[in-house]
Amino acid sequence: MRLNLVLELLDVPGQLLDALNPIGRLGANIVAVIHQRDVKTERGTIPVQITIEGDKQTLNQVLKVLEDDGIQIMQVDGIVRKEKITTIMVGNIVDQDLKDTVNLLNKVEGVMVADLDLKISDNPEKSASRIMFEAELGRKKEAMAKIKEIGKQKGFLVINEV
Repeated sequence: MRLNLVLELLDVPGQLLDALNPIGRLGANIVAVIHQRDVKTERGTIPVQITIEGDKQTLNQVLKVLEDDGIQIMQVDGIVRKEKITTIMVGNIVDQDLKDTVNLLNKVEGVMVADLDLKISDNPEKSASRIMFEAELGRKKEAMAKIKEIGKQKGFLVINEV
């Protein structure tokens, strides 16, 4: 079995070696590595493409160890990985136009509303929604700040996950 990965590494000495060590140590074979230091993401990190081979169990173990070691895996076989964010917004969300709020949230770069639950109260100011987002890996903190800003503009109490 073969996996094509895109890792996001800091541009500091030893980062590539730290990412490659667990692959060999766990018995997977490194087929290809594309590491171009002059190509950087908007966060100043370096995307590194790695192709590895091994049995399914070994490859799953490699992915787990890389994640446990804090190495950002941006893509696996061309599929962009996402982080989940859960937020609760309390306030007059129905009268403040729920559709507009969702549209504003979906305009946040790298973020998409994946699920929304709404609890309507007799007192419109106490209505609440639980919103689950998917954010591109590495954008969670930025997305949570933007979500809080949109809630503040709308006059909602915003509770982001901790």
